[in-house]
Amino acid sequence: MAGVDAVIANRLDSGAPLVGEVSRYIISAGGKRLRPALLLLICGALGYRGEQRFNLAAVVEFIHTATLLHDDVVDESTLRRGRATANESFGNPASVLVGDFLYSRAFQMMLDAGQMRVMQILADATNVIAEGEVLQLMNMHDASLTEADYLRVIRSKTAKLFEASARLGAVLAGSPPEIEQACADYGQALGTAFQVIDDVLDYDGDAAEMGKNLGDDLREGKATLPLIAAMQRGTPQQSAVIRTAIETGAASELEHIVAIVRETGSLDVTRHAAADEAQRAIEAAQRLPRNAWSEGLLQLAAQLLLRRN
Repeated sequence: MAGVDAVIANRLDSGAPLVGEVSRYIISAGGKRLRPALLLLICGALGYRGEQRFNLAAVVEFIHTATLLHDDVVDESTLRRGRATANESFGNPASVLVGDFLYSRAFQMMLDAGQMRVMQILADATNVIAEGEVLQLMNMHDASLTEADYLRVIRSKTAKLFEASARLGAVLAGSPPEIEQACADYGQALGTAFQVIDDVLDYDGDAAEMGKNLGDDLREGKATLPLIAAMQRGTPQQSAVIRTAIETGAASELEHIVAIVRETGSLDVTRHAAADEAQRAIEAAQRLPRNAWSEGLLQLAAQLLLRRN
């Protein structure tokens, strides 16, 4: 990860000082760096030690950071990782334009790998992510959303970059198609589990630990799995309360809705869905060579279910 950080610092240079200022602001905020870490673990598991693993790990982090900058503008978010979002600190125009810079810089860096397959994976991933963002926007304030609709969005919006990160590690290692597919399956399942647990924490987390406001999803009119499950399992009156809150984006009933989500066992339902995805990731990792790195992949999938932020 130190090698990745060195690439990030070097490639943030720009003739426009604001680019570096905004980029460093959001990247220095921390975060789990799961996507670059995933790429490095896959490279380790498959025996690739070349410098391109640092470059492409930085690429996926740039793409992820660009999506965060744009997401916070779309969602009108004010808090991320315990401090003001970039759009809150620098304004929406700066956040959007710096996000665009990071996307374009990432595509410049992809060329360094000298492989059309790398370009194809990342071009497809960024397109699917954008499509997922649009789907989520269309689904805002729609209380009729099903679990399948919900999963379609998160597999596009969140899991796709996890999938691409894992697949890139296999491509760098020159792995056969079956190993590349196992890596892609692992990444998609891990990314899905990560987002499902994130949606649990919006109703069962600690705001200080998470670094964001609880109930943000509800304020934005997002019908996430805890709410979908609660509407299915609750009384008609309980379902009506949640439906109204999703449709209006009113958080005045947040405490009541959190109580409903807990009383109906919907958090357990959602955690079970995440556990199913984590198990799918574990089964995919077991198709890889056994070594310290693939053991790390197994541990990552298992520990994901225990996260509190």
